[in-house]
Amino acid sequence: MNDQEGLNPPPQAAQVLAEATAIGFTLSCDDQTGALLRTLAASKPGGHFLEIGTGVGYSTSWLLAGMDADSRLVTVEKEASHNRIAMKYLGGDPRVSFVTGDAAKFIGELVTSDETMAGKLDFIFADTATGKLTHLEEVLSLVKPGGIFLVDDMLPKAETNFVPDPRYIELTEKLENHPDFVITKLGWASGLIIATRKA
Repeated sequence: MNDQEGLNPPPQAAQVLAEATAIGFTLSCDDQTGALLRTLAASKPGGHFLEIGTGVGYSTSWLLAGMDADSRLVTVEKEASHNRIAMKYLGGDPRVSFVTGDAAKFIGELVTSDETMAGKLDFIFADTATGKLTHLEEVLSLVKPGGIFLVDDMLPKAETNFVPDPRYIELTEKLENHPDFVITKLGWASGLIIATRKA
């Protein structure tokens, strides 16, 4: 079995990736992670999804490819220029709402507003420091029983000479020891942790 074959990126992915390359944006997820996002999204029909860190929309395109017609995705990105690329190719999809702004502030509003989303989200993909290295408990509080929290980029990187980042070690330990979640660690792609809230 070759896990690099048969990934079949969604139609918009190539266009998004081409624009990312043109502006020197290199932080999009790899295709293995994208395929996992699509598969997990398909397991949540009618689901409510949150992506923290849209980037230019590459991972967003994979999520949408797995979601059914009744699912809804909110994706938040602080860089307006990046969000414009994502919206250029994906903004016509009625299932997705794009938010340009500070993720920490947005998460706070989801947790504390009168119409709180605490315990109501089926799937959260945290692809930026906010939600992983900061505001972890706030984000986890949004996940409903049976819901999934996914983080990537957990393996050491070449730019750090493959020295583990202590912040990611701490994150791993927090998720391993969290009383409300069961997790699986995948030393695959960029390094992933899948956490599911216990019923």
